[in-house]
Amino acid sequence: MPNVPSTNQVLRLVIAPTYVDGELGFKGLLGPNTDLGLSVFGGGYAYDYDEVRRGNYYRDESFEGHGGGASVSVYHLFNPGGTVPLNGLVRATVNYRTFKDGHDTADNFELPGNQPFTILRAGFRYGGHEPVLFPRLAMEISAWYEMEHRTENGRYGIAGDRQLEATSHRFFGRAQLNYTLPSSEHNILIGVISGAVVNADRFSAFRVGGALPFTSEFPLYLPGYFFGELSTKDFGLAYGIYSIPFGPSKQWNVTALAATALVDYVKGLEQPGHWNSGVGGGFGYTAKNRRWRMLLTSGYGIDAIRSDGRGGYNVGTMFQYNFGKSTTFASDRAFEEMRRARVPIR
Repeated sequence: MPNVPSTNQVLRLVIAPTYVDGELGFKGLLGPNTDLGLSVFGGGYAYDYDEVRRGNYYRDESFEGHGGGASVSVYHLFNPGGTVPLNGLVRATVNYRTFKDGHDTADNFELPGNQPFTILRAGFRYGGHEPVLFPRLAMEISAWYEMEHRTENGRYGIAGDRQLEATSHRFFGRAQLNYTLPSSEHNILIGVISGAVVNADRFSAFRVGGALPFTSEFPLYLPGYFFGELSTKDFGLAYGIYSIPFGPSKQWNVTALAATALVDYVKGLEQPGHWNSGVGGGFGYTAKNRRWRMLLTSGYGIDAIRSDGRGGYNVGTMFQYNFGKSTTFASDRAFEEMRRARVPIR
């Protein structure tokens, strides 16, 4: 919400059933093109850990995680007046986490110690996209470094069979394009994302798998797999979605999606084969005024390991409702401007 609670201030607020995350931004506080953000967050179950090995979910080695903290962020715009913005970010976060046995955690499973996680992130984003389901137009190229330090590192698990590293370093980047053909209104999303971890462990690993877009800031799509099924220390992922509208007012759509990843697994969570791929599809509906939309999807994980061999399935539902005064987003308005400009690409 811009200009809330006052002029040149911005409020971002996320409220989930057990968790709250809010940030108050001060535009131009550190200079004409440099903003400051102060954030607080916390709640329950945000740091749960689910142990998945070779397609099996181990309830006796999974546990609950709760906590919260605060962060300070500095945002800088490098090219004011540019058609595509280039933003830089530096963020320092202190996040205290507590761990608790789940309903099925084994009695002989020793939990990691309750402790603060100190996180430093730095990076840049060229372009960007709104946090909405399949924006009509968007483009992003971004690169990031993230350091995570834990004060109570050491062994945990069953007889100390796994390690919590003192400090992990994560490097990752993404290039993504959302485009809608002006005449047919076919919607296309293509993207690649890759990352690597130095001193990788189960907490700092990149968790690849799933097909829902709002599970994280950088969702690692792999349809047909459990959410976060593959724990990786190095990975490269390519994905694409193609949506075709139909009906008199083009409010219905049929969607196809596919993704493939080359991964290197975290120690202790290895499985045969480094290539993992999945495909899927779905049907969706968008209200005529674009205030709400929904999508039903299903996916097939081609290389997912299951008890009867290879091949996994999942289904999902996505629903979005805009509570704002406007029923459209910036990408919708940009699309209409592009269409009026008679862009020759069909």
